[in-house]
Amino acid sequence: MASSLTKDSVRPGTPGSEKTFFGHPRGLATLFMTEMWERFSYYGMKALLPLYLVAPAGLHMNAATATAIYSVYLSLVYLLALPGGWVADRVLGPRKTVAVSGVVIMLGHLLLAVPLAGTFYAGLGLVAIGSGLLKSNISTMVGHLYKGPDDPRRDGGFSIFYVGINLGGFIAPLVIGTIGENVNWHLGFALAALGMAVGLGQFLLGSRHLSKDSDIVPKPLTPAEKASTLRKSALWAAVAVVFYAIVGFSGVYTLNWLLVPITAAGLLIPVLVIARIKRDKELDRAEQSKMSAYIWFFVAAAVFWMIYDQGGSTLSLFAEESAKNSVFGWEFPVSWYQSVNPVMIMALAPVFAWLWLALNRRGKEPSTVVKFASGLVLVGLSFFLFLLPLGIADGGHKAAALWLVGIYFVQTVGELTLSPVGLSVTTKMAPAKYASQMMGVWFLAVTAGDATTGLLSIAGVNLNKTGIVTLEAALAVVAGVAVWMYRKRVKELMGDVH
Repeated sequence: MASSLTKDSVRPGTPGSEKTFFGHPRGLATLFMTEMWERFSYYGMKALLPLYLVAPAGLHMNAATATAIYSVYLSLVYLLALPGGWVADRVLGPRKTVAVSGVVIMLGHLLLAVPLAGTFYAGLGLVAIGSGLLKSNISTMVGHLYKGPDDPRRDGGFSIFYVGINLGGFIAPLVIGTIGENVNWHLGFALAALGMAVGLGQFLLGSRHLSKDSDIVPKPLTPAEKASTLRKSALWAAVAVVFYAIVGFSGVYTLNWLLVPITAAGLLIPVLVIARIKRDKELDRAEQSKMSAYIWFFVAAAVFWMIYDQGGSTLSLFAEESAKNSVFGWEFPVSWYQSVNPVMIMALAPVFAWLWLALNRRGKEPSTVVKFASGLVLVGLSFFLFLLPLGIADGGHKAAALWLVGIYFVQTVGELTLSPVGLSVTTKMAPAKYASQMMGVWFLAVTAGDATTGLLSIAGVNLNKTGIVTLEAALAVVAGVAVWMYRKRVKELMGDVH
Protein backbone atom coordinates (compact mmCIF):
# COMPACT_ATOMS: atom_id res chain seq x y z
CA MET A 1 0.00 0.00 0.00
CA ALA A 2 2.85 2.37 0.84
CA SER A 3 4.76 1.69 -2.37
CA SER A 4 1.92 2.82 -4.59
CA LEU A 5 2.06 6.23 -2.93
CA THR A 6 5.78 6.78 -3.27
CA LYS A 7 7.84 8.72 -5.78
CA ASP A 8 11.44 9.70 -6.36
CA SER A 9 12.80 12.96 -5.04
CA VAL A 10 13.13 15.66 -7.66
CA ARG A 11 16.68 16.57 -6.72
CA PRO A 12 18.96 13.62 -5.93
CA GLY A 13 21.54 14.37 -3.29
CA THR A 14 19.22 16.57 -1.26
CA PRO A 15 17.43 15.37 1.89
CA GLY A 16 14.90 12.87 0.66
CA SER A 17 16.78 11.73 -2.45
CA GLU A 18 15.90 8.14 -1.56
CA LYS A 19 12.60 6.55 -2.60
CA THR A 20 10.01 8.73 -0.89
CA PHE A 21 6.39 9.16 0.12
CA PHE A 22 5.30 12.46 -1.47
CA GLY A 23 8.87 13.70 -1.03
CA HIS A 24 9.10 12.41 2.55
CA PRO A 25 10.81 9.32 4.01
CA ARG A 26 8.96 6.13 3.08
CA GLY A 27 8.50 5.35 6.75
CA LEU A 28 5.97 8.18 6.82
CA ALA A 29 3.66 6.08 4.62
CA THR A 30 3.85 3.25 7.17
CA LEU A 31 3.08 5.55 10.10
CA PHE A 32 0.40 7.43 8.11
CA MET A 33 -1.47 4.18 7.40
CA THR A 34 -0.97 2.85 10.93
CA GLU A 35 -2.43 6.00 12.45
CA MET A 36 -5.25 6.13 9.90
CA TRP A 37 -6.36 2.58 10.68
CA GLU A 38 -5.93 3.05 14.42
CA ARG A 39 -8.09 6.20 14.24
CA PHE A 40 -10.55 4.25 12.06
CA SER A 41 -10.96 1.68 14.82
CA TYR A 42 -10.92 4.27 17.64
CA TYR A 43 -13.34 6.81 16.15
CA GLY A 44 -15.64 4.11 14.83
CA MET A 45 -15.96 2.60 18.27
CA LYS A 46 -16.22 6.08 19.80
CA ALA A 47 -19.14 6.91 17.49
CA LEU A 48 -20.94 3.70 18.45
CA LEU A 49 -20.18 3.60 22.17
CA PRO A 50 -22.72 6.06 23.67
CA LEU A 51 -25.44 4.89 21.29
CA TYR A 52 -24.79 1.23 22.12
CA LEU A 53 -24.88 1.98 25.84
CA VAL A 54 -28.40 3.48 25.68
CA ALA A 55 -29.85 1.25 22.94
CA PRO A 56 -32.50 -1.32 23.99
CA ALA A 57 -30.58 -3.89 21.92
CA GLY A 58 -27.36 -2.74 23.58
CA LEU A 59 -26.82 -2.27 27.32
CA HIS A 60 -29.97 -0.11 27.70
CA MET A 61 -28.48 2.35 30.21
CA ASN A 62 -29.75 5.82 31.01
CA ALA A 63 -28.07 8.82 29.38
CA ALA A 64 -26.19 9.89 32.54
CA THR A 65 -24.54 6.49 33.00
CA ALA A 66 -23.71 6.23 29.29
CA THR A 67 -22.10 9.69 29.34
CA ALA A 68 -20.16 8.79 32.48
CA ILE A 69 -18.74 5.61 30.91
CA TYR A 70 -17.93 7.41 27.66
CA SER A 71 -16.20 10.29 29.48
CA VAL A 72 -14.23 7.99 31.78
CA TYR A 73 -13.13 5.97 28.76
CA LEU A 74 -11.85 9.09 26.94
CA SER A 75 -10.10 10.35 30.07
CA LEU A 76 -8.37 6.97 30.46
CA VAL A 77 -7.06 7.02 26.88
CA TYR A 78 -5.30 10.35 27.47
CA LEU A 79 -4.28 9.52 31.04
CA LEU A 80 -2.56 6.34 29.85
CA ALA A 81 -0.56 8.27 27.25
CA LEU A 82 1.81 9.26 30.08
CA PRO A 83 2.72 5.70 31.18
CA GLY A 84 2.69 4.78 27.48
CA GLY A 85 5.60 7.13 26.95
CA TRP A 86 7.33 5.66 30.00
CA VAL A 87 7.03 2.11 28.61
CA ALA A 88 8.74 3.20 25.39
CA ASP A 89 11.43 5.23 27.16
CA ARG A 90 12.31 2.61 29.79
CA VAL A 91 11.23 -0.83 28.53
CA LEU A 92 10.38 -1.48 24.87
CA GLY A 93 11.28 1.49 22.69
CA PRO A 94 8.71 3.25 20.47
CA ARG A 95 8.51 0.68 17.64
CA LYS A 96 7.82 -2.35 19.85
CA THR A 97 5.44 -0.33 22.02
CA VAL A 98 3.34 0.64 18.98
CA ALA A 99 3.28 -2.98 17.77
CA VAL A 100 2.14 -4.19 21.20
CA SER A 101 -0.46 -1.42 21.40
CA GLY A 102 -1.94 -2.50 18.06
CA VAL A 103 -2.39 -6.05 19.33
CA VAL A 104 -3.97 -4.82 22.58
CA ILE A 105 -6.41 -2.51 20.72
CA MET A 106 -7.39 -5.30 18.33
CA LEU A 107 -8.04 -7.73 21.21
CA GLY A 108 -10.11 -5.06 22.96
CA HIS A 109 -12.34 -4.56 19.94
CA LEU A 110 -12.72 -8.33 19.54
CA LEU A 111 -13.95 -8.56 23.14
CA LEU A 112 -16.41 -5.74 22.42
CA ALA A 113 -17.60 -7.73 19.41
CA VAL A 114 -18.55 -10.66 21.66
CA PRO A 115 -22.22 -10.25 22.67
CA LEU A 116 -21.62 -10.90 26.36
CA ALA A 117 -22.01 -8.25 29.05
CA GLY A 118 -19.02 -9.62 30.97
CA THR A 119 -16.58 -8.96 28.12
CA PHE A 120 -17.67 -5.37 27.46
CA TYR A 121 -15.70 -3.58 30.20
CA ALA A 122 -12.63 -5.76 29.65
CA GLY A 123 -12.70 -4.88 25.95
CA LEU A 124 -13.17 -1.18 26.67
CA GLY A 125 -10.25 -1.26 29.09
CA LEU A 126 -7.96 -2.95 26.58
CA VAL A 127 -8.83 -0.40 23.86
CA ALA A 128 -8.06 2.43 26.31
CA ILE A 129 -4.72 0.87 27.33
CA GLY A 130 -3.69 0.21 23.72
CA SER A 131 -4.70 3.68 22.57
CA GLY A 132 -2.72 5.26 25.39
CA LEU A 133 0.38 3.22 24.51
CA LEU A 134 0.11 4.14 20.83
CA LYS A 135 -0.83 7.81 21.17
CA SER A 136 2.32 8.82 23.01
CA ASN A 137 4.73 7.02 20.70
CA ILE A 138 3.67 7.10 17.07
CA SER A 139 4.20 10.88 16.78
CA THR A 140 7.67 10.40 18.26
CA MET A 141 8.41 7.90 15.49
CA VAL A 142 7.38 10.45 12.86
CA GLY A 143 9.97 12.81 14.31
CA HIS A 144 12.62 10.07 14.11
CA LEU A 145 12.25 9.96 10.31
CA TYR A 146 13.88 13.38 9.89
CA LYS A 147 17.43 14.57 10.36
CA GLY A 148 16.79 16.73 13.38
CA PRO A 149 14.57 19.81 13.80
CA ASP A 150 16.24 21.64 10.90
CA ASP A 151 15.12 19.15 8.23
CA PRO A 152 12.94 21.33 5.94
CA ARG A 153 10.49 18.46 5.41
CA ARG A 154 9.70 17.99 9.10
CA ASP A 155 6.66 20.28 9.48
CA GLY A 156 5.22 19.06 6.20
CA GLY A 157 5.62 15.46 7.37
CA PHE A 158 3.61 16.09 10.50
CA SER A 159 0.94 17.84 8.40
CA ILE A 160 0.61 14.76 6.17
CA PHE A 161 0.49 12.55 9.27
CA TYR A 162 -2.29 14.76 10.68
CA VAL A 163 -4.31 14.12 7.51
CA GLY A 164 -4.10 10.39 8.29
CA ILE A 165 -5.59 10.99 11.72
CA ASN A 166 -8.57 12.88 10.35
CA LEU A 167 -9.03 10.65 7.32
CA GLY A 168 -9.47 7.64 9.59
CA GLY A 169 -11.74 9.67 11.88
CA PHE A 170 -13.88 10.74 8.91
CA ILE A 171 -14.34 7.31 7.32
CA ALA A 172 -14.92 5.33 10.52
CA PRO A 173 -18.38 6.58 11.54
CA LEU A 174 -19.60 6.25 7.96
CA VAL A 175 -18.59 2.58 7.81
CA ILE A 176 -18.54 1.27 11.38
CA GLY A 177 -21.42 3.52 12.47
CA THR A 178 -23.66 2.43 9.62
CA ILE A 179 -23.03 -1.29 10.21
CA GLY A 180 -23.29 -0.97 13.98
CA GLU A 181 -26.52 1.02 14.05
CA ASN A 182 -28.32 -0.55 11.08
CA VAL A 183 -27.09 -4.16 11.10
CA ASN A 184 -25.57 -5.25 14.42
CA TRP A 185 -23.74 -3.39 17.19
CA HIS A 186 -21.20 -6.14 17.74
CA LEU A 187 -20.48 -6.44 14.03
CA GLY A 188 -19.59 -2.74 14.12
CA PHE A 189 -17.09 -3.39 16.92
CA ALA A 190 -15.72 -6.32 14.90
CA LEU A 191 -15.11 -3.97 11.96
CA ALA A 192 -13.09 -1.74 14.31
CA ALA A 193 -10.98 -4.81 15.20
CA LEU A 194 -10.52 -5.54 11.50
CA GLY A 195 -9.37 -1.97 10.87
CA MET A 196 -6.78 -2.24 13.63
CA ALA A 197 -5.64 -5.62 12.28
CA VAL A 198 -5.06 -4.06 8.84
CA GLY A 199 -3.15 -1.17 10.42
CA LEU A 200 -1.03 -3.52 12.52
CA GLY A 201 -0.29 -5.77 9.55
CA GLN A 202 0.94 -2.97 7.32
CA PHE A 203 2.94 -1.52 10.26
CA LEU A 204 4.82 -4.80 10.69
CA LEU A 205 5.36 -5.17 6.94
CA GLY A 206 6.51 -1.58 6.47
CA SER A 207 8.55 -1.26 9.66
CA ARG A 208 11.79 -1.78 7.70
CA HIS A 209 11.33 1.77 6.39
CA LEU A 210 11.27 3.28 9.89
CA SER A 211 14.22 4.97 11.55
CA LYS A 212 16.54 2.82 13.66
CA ASP A 213 16.09 5.43 16.39
CA SER A 214 12.59 4.02 16.93
CA ASP A 215 14.15 0.75 18.15
CA ILE A 216 16.19 2.43 20.85
CA VAL A 217 15.11 2.34 24.49
CA PRO A 218 16.38 5.81 25.57
CA LYS A 219 16.82 5.02 29.27
CA PRO A 220 16.36 1.29 29.91
CA LEU A 221 15.46 0.08 33.37
CA THR A 222 18.27 -1.43 35.39
CA PRO A 223 17.70 -4.96 36.75
CA ALA A 224 17.02 -3.49 40.18
CA GLU A 225 14.49 -1.03 38.74
CA LYS A 226 12.76 -3.83 36.81
CA ALA A 227 12.42 -5.91 39.95
CA SER A 228 11.12 -2.94 41.93
CA THR A 229 8.61 -2.03 39.20
CA LEU A 230 7.31 -5.59 39.00
CA ARG A 231 6.94 -5.81 42.79
CA LYS A 232 5.04 -2.53 43.01
CA SER A 233 2.81 -3.40 40.04
CA ALA A 234 1.99 -6.81 41.50
CA LEU A 235 1.26 -5.25 44.89
CA TRP A 236 -1.16 -2.65 43.50
CA ALA A 237 -2.82 -5.26 41.28
CA ALA A 238 -3.31 -7.53 44.30
CA VAL A 239 -4.76 -4.65 46.34
CA ALA A 240 -7.25 -3.90 43.54
CA VAL A 241 -8.25 -7.56 43.16
CA VAL A 242 -8.75 -8.04 46.90
CA PHE A 243 -10.66 -4.77 47.26
CA TYR A 244 -13.09 -5.47 44.42
CA ALA A 245 -13.49 -9.09 45.51
CA ILE A 246 -14.57 -7.90 48.95
CA VAL A 247 -16.94 -5.32 47.47
CA GLY A 248 -18.34 -7.85 45.03
CA PHE A 249 -18.93 -10.66 47.53
CA SER A 250 -20.45 -8.21 50.02
CA GLY A 251 -23.24 -7.53 47.51
CA VAL A 252 -22.82 -3.73 47.51
CA TYR A 253 -20.97 -3.45 44.19
CA THR A 254 -22.35 -1.06 41.59
CA LEU A 255 -20.74 0.41 38.48
CA ASN A 256 -19.85 3.55 40.45
CA TRP A 257 -17.35 1.53 42.49
CA LEU A 258 -15.34 1.38 39.24
CA LEU A 259 -16.19 4.75 37.70
CA VAL A 260 -15.66 6.97 40.75
CA PRO A 261 -12.01 5.94 41.47
CA ILE A 262 -11.08 6.30 37.79
CA THR A 263 -12.77 9.71 37.60
CA ALA A 264 -11.06 10.86 40.79
CA ALA A 265 -7.71 9.72 39.38
CA GLY A 266 -8.45 11.64 36.17
CA LEU A 267 -8.81 14.82 38.21
CA LEU A 268 -6.10 14.29 40.83
CA ILE A 269 -3.25 12.93 38.70
CA PRO A 270 -3.06 15.99 36.39
CA VAL A 271 -2.97 18.26 39.45
CA LEU A 272 -0.28 16.17 41.14
CA VAL A 273 1.87 15.98 38.00
CA ILE A 274 1.71 19.76 37.42
CA ALA A 275 2.40 20.41 41.13
CA ARG A 276 5.40 18.04 41.13
CA ILE A 277 6.97 19.83 38.16
CA LYS A 278 6.19 23.26 39.61
CA ARG A 279 7.80 22.40 42.97
CA ASP A 280 10.98 20.98 41.41
CA LYS A 281 13.82 23.02 42.91
CA GLU A 282 16.12 22.11 40.00
CA LEU A 283 14.15 24.38 37.67
CA ASP A 284 15.65 27.83 37.23
CA ARG A 285 13.66 31.03 37.66
CA ALA A 286 12.78 31.32 33.95
CA GLU A 287 11.50 27.73 33.83
CA GLN A 288 9.45 28.26 36.98
CA SER A 289 7.92 31.37 35.44
CA LYS A 290 7.03 29.50 32.26
CA MET A 291 5.38 26.71 34.28
CA SER A 292 3.29 29.34 36.08
CA ALA A 293 2.15 30.62 32.68
CA TYR A 294 1.56 27.06 31.47
CA ILE A 295 -0.95 26.45 34.28
CA TRP A 296 -3.18 29.09 32.66
CA PHE A 297 -3.06 27.23 29.36
CA PHE A 298 -3.60 23.86 31.05
CA VAL A 299 -6.73 24.96 32.94
CA ALA A 300 -8.08 26.69 29.85
CA ALA A 301 -7.55 23.52 27.80
CA ALA A 302 -9.28 21.39 30.44
CA VAL A 303 -12.38 23.61 30.28
CA PHE A 304 -12.28 23.50 26.48
CA TRP A 305 -12.08 19.70 26.26
CA MET A 306 -14.75 19.26 28.90
CA ILE A 307 -17.26 20.82 26.49
CA TYR A 308 -15.71 19.78 23.20
CA ASP A 309 -15.64 16.05 23.95
CA GLN A 310 -19.35 16.09 24.72
CA GLY A 311 -19.78 16.19 20.94
CA GLY A 312 -19.59 12.40 21.05
CA SER A 313 -21.82 11.93 24.11
CA THR A 314 -24.19 14.77 25.04
CA LEU A 315 -24.77 15.94 21.45
CA SER A 316 -24.91 12.40 20.08
CA LEU A 317 -27.50 11.30 22.64
CA PHE A 318 -29.53 14.45 21.97
CA ALA A 319 -29.46 13.67 18.26
CA GLU A 320 -30.61 10.09 18.92
CA GLU A 321 -33.64 11.26 20.87
CA SER A 322 -34.54 14.77 19.73
CA ALA A 323 -33.15 15.55 16.24
CA LYS A 324 -34.32 14.98 12.66
CA ASN A 325 -31.34 13.03 11.44
CA SER A 326 -32.03 13.69 7.80
CA VAL A 327 -31.13 16.11 5.00
CA PHE A 328 -33.68 16.82 2.25
CA GLY A 329 -35.65 13.78 3.36
CA TRP A 330 -32.63 11.45 3.32
CA GLU A 331 -32.06 9.85 6.74
CA PHE A 332 -28.62 8.95 8.06
CA PRO A 333 -27.31 7.16 11.18
CA VAL A 334 -26.69 9.29 14.27
CA SER A 335 -23.06 8.11 14.38
CA TRP A 336 -22.40 10.01 11.13
CA TYR A 337 -22.31 13.28 13.08
CA GLN A 338 -18.88 12.16 14.34
CA SER A 339 -17.53 12.49 10.77
CA VAL A 340 -18.38 16.20 10.69
CA ASN A 341 -15.43 17.36 12.79
CA PRO A 342 -12.68 15.42 10.93
CA VAL A 343 -13.85 16.59 7.49
CA MET A 344 -14.07 20.18 8.74
CA ILE A 345 -10.58 19.91 10.23
CA MET A 346 -9.19 18.75 6.89
CA ALA A 347 -10.96 21.58 5.10
CA LEU A 348 -10.19 24.38 7.56
CA ALA A 349 -6.68 23.53 8.84
CA PRO A 350 -4.95 24.79 5.65
CA VAL A 351 -7.07 27.95 5.81
CA PHE A 352 -5.96 28.65 9.38
CA ALA A 353 -2.32 27.89 8.54
CA TRP A 354 -2.52 30.43 5.69
CA LEU A 355 -4.36 32.95 7.88
CA TRP A 356 -1.78 32.89 10.70
CA LEU A 357 1.06 33.32 8.17
CA ALA A 358 -0.73 36.16 6.40
CA LEU A 359 -1.41 37.96 9.69
CA ASN A 360 2.17 37.34 10.83
CA ARG A 361 3.57 39.00 7.71
CA ARG A 362 1.51 42.06 8.56
CA GLY A 363 2.50 41.97 12.22
CA LYS A 364 -1.08 41.26 13.27
CA GLU A 365 -1.03 37.58 14.21
CA PRO A 366 -2.81 37.07 17.56
CA SER A 367 -0.63 35.96 20.45
CA THR A 368 -0.84 32.43 21.87
CA VAL A 369 -2.83 33.77 24.82
CA VAL A 370 -5.38 35.46 22.56
CA LYS A 371 -5.74 32.31 20.45
CA PHE A 372 -6.43 30.30 23.59
CA ALA A 373 -8.98 32.85 24.78
CA SER A 374 -10.67 32.70 21.37
CA GLY A 375 -10.88 28.91 21.51
CA LEU A 376 -12.55 29.04 24.92
CA VAL A 377 -15.06 31.67 23.85
CA LEU A 378 -15.90 29.74 20.69
CA VAL A 379 -16.51 26.45 22.49
CA GLY A 380 -18.70 28.36 24.93
CA LEU A 381 -20.64 29.92 22.05
CA SER A 382 -21.14 26.45 20.58
CA PHE A 383 -23.09 25.47 23.70
CA PHE A 384 -25.03 28.73 23.66
CA LEU A 385 -25.98 27.71 20.12
CA PHE A 386 -26.96 24.29 21.53
CA LEU A 387 -29.66 26.06 23.56
CA LEU A 388 -31.64 26.69 20.36
CA PRO A 389 -32.18 23.02 19.36
CA LEU A 390 -32.73 22.22 23.04
CA GLY A 391 -35.53 24.78 23.06
CA ILE A 392 -37.03 23.27 19.92
CA ALA A 393 -36.95 19.82 21.53
CA ASP A 394 -38.50 21.14 24.75
CA GLY A 395 -41.35 22.45 22.61
CA GLY A 396 -42.12 18.92 21.48
CA HIS A 397 -40.50 19.17 18.04
CA LYS A 398 -37.48 17.51 16.45
CA ALA A 399 -34.50 19.82 15.89
CA ALA A 400 -33.01 20.00 12.37
CA ALA A 401 -29.71 18.22 11.75
CA LEU A 402 -28.10 21.47 10.61
CA TRP A 403 -28.31 22.84 14.16
CA LEU A 404 -25.93 20.10 15.26
CA VAL A 405 -23.69 20.59 12.23
CA GLY A 406 -23.50 24.28 13.17
CA ILE A 407 -22.45 23.39 16.73
CA TYR A 408 -19.71 21.07 15.45
CA PHE A 409 -18.54 23.79 13.05
CA VAL A 410 -18.12 26.37 15.83
CA GLN A 411 -16.31 23.80 17.99
CA THR A 412 -13.99 22.90 15.11
CA VAL A 413 -13.03 26.54 14.59
CA GLY A 414 -12.37 26.75 18.34
CA GLU A 415 -10.25 23.60 18.17
CA LEU A 416 -8.09 25.06 15.41
CA THR A 417 -7.40 28.18 17.48
CA LEU A 418 -6.49 26.21 20.61
CA SER A 419 -5.33 22.63 20.01
CA PRO A 420 -2.41 23.09 17.55
CA VAL A 421 -1.32 26.17 19.48
CA GLY A 422 -1.42 24.18 22.72
CA LEU A 423 0.80 21.46 21.26
CA SER A 424 3.27 24.09 20.08
CA VAL A 425 3.38 26.10 23.30
CA THR A 426 3.82 22.90 25.32
CA THR A 427 7.05 22.07 23.48
CA LYS A 428 8.27 25.67 23.71
CA MET A 429 7.61 26.13 27.44
CA ALA A 430 8.71 22.70 28.63
CA PRO A 431 11.55 22.81 31.19
CA ALA A 432 14.63 21.04 29.82
CA LYS A 433 14.38 18.36 32.51
CA TYR A 434 10.81 17.48 31.46
CA ALA A 435 11.10 18.01 27.70
CA SER A 436 10.02 14.46 26.83
CA GLN A 437 7.23 14.33 29.41
CA MET A 438 5.42 17.59 28.73
CA MET A 439 3.42 16.27 25.76
CA GLY A 440 1.94 13.72 28.13
CA VAL A 441 1.18 16.58 30.53
CA TRP A 442 -0.70 18.36 27.70
CA PHE A 443 -2.82 15.24 27.18
CA LEU A 444 -3.67 15.32 30.89
CA ALA A 445 -5.69 18.48 30.22
CA VAL A 446 -8.01 16.31 28.12
CA THR A 447 -8.10 13.79 30.97
CA ALA A 448 -9.09 16.48 33.47
CA GLY A 449 -11.83 17.86 31.19
CA ASP A 450 -13.36 14.46 30.44
CA ALA A 451 -13.09 13.37 34.08
CA THR A 452 -15.08 16.47 35.08
CA THR A 453 -17.83 15.50 32.62
CA GLY A 454 -17.74 11.97 33.99
CA LEU A 455 -18.03 13.22 37.57
CA LEU A 456 -21.08 15.34 36.70
CA SER A 457 -22.72 12.36 35.01
CA ILE A 458 -21.97 10.02 37.93
CA ALA A 459 -23.63 12.59 40.18
CA GLY A 460 -26.77 12.22 38.05
CA VAL A 461 -26.55 15.60 36.30
CA ASN A 462 -28.49 15.58 33.01
CA LEU A 463 -26.11 17.31 30.60
CA ASN A 464 -28.87 17.74 28.00
CA LYS A 465 -30.82 20.18 30.15
CA THR A 466 -30.94 23.91 29.39
CA GLY A 467 -29.62 24.96 32.80
CA ILE A 468 -26.43 22.89 32.79
CA VAL A 469 -25.71 23.65 29.12
CA THR A 470 -26.05 27.38 29.88
CA LEU A 471 -23.76 27.02 32.90
CA GLU A 472 -21.07 25.21 30.89
CA ALA A 473 -21.30 27.71 28.05
CA ALA A 474 -21.00 30.64 30.46
CA LEU A 475 -18.04 28.99 32.23
CA ALA A 476 -16.11 28.66 28.96
CA VAL A 477 -16.84 32.23 27.85
CA VAL A 478 -15.95 33.67 31.27
CA ALA A 479 -12.74 31.61 31.31
CA GLY A 480 -11.89 32.90 27.82
CA VAL A 481 -12.50 36.49 28.85
CA ALA A 482 -10.39 35.99 32.00
CA VAL A 483 -7.47 34.62 29.95
CA TRP A 484 -7.78 37.61 27.60
CA MET A 485 -7.92 40.11 30.47
CA TYR A 486 -4.76 38.67 32.06
CA ARG A 487 -2.96 38.23 28.73
CA LYS A 488 -0.23 40.75 29.58
CA ARG A 489 0.57 39.02 32.87
CA VAL A 490 0.65 35.60 31.18
CA LYS A 491 2.94 36.96 28.44
CA GLU A 492 5.32 38.28 31.13
CA LEU A 493 5.42 34.84 32.75
CA MET A 494 6.12 33.21 29.37
CA GLY A 495 9.41 35.09 29.10
CA ASP A 496 11.06 34.60 25.72
CA VAL A 497 8.28 32.34 24.39
CA HIS A 498 5.94 34.05 21.94
